Amino acid sequence: MSTEHLLNILRAPHISEKSARLQESSSYVFEVASTATKADVKAAVEELFSVKVKAVNVVNVKGKTKPFRNRTGRRSDWRKAYVSLLDGQTIDVTAKA
Repeated sequence: MSTEHLLNILRAPHISEKSARLQESSSYVFEVASTATKADVKAAVEELFSVKVKAVNVVNVKGKTKPFRNRTGRRSDWRKAYVSLLDGQTIDVTAKA
């Protein structure tokens, strides 16, 4: 896979309280492309971060309906992936470029 394709699969790390708790058990959460499969996410994480992936779970997150200027607006749907690494492996998702 080309590096450009791998970078299109992994959009960004998802930072929240739940994902911070999961990092203690070497699981990480990423926002991924809506067309990405488990195999795509696994290949992208292994290639970009040089780690071994144990499991990948993918979730579709539905966008919220919220009022916007007296009308009902809707946020976009998105997809996230929970990536579990083998024991002893870590990723620094908070590193600055």
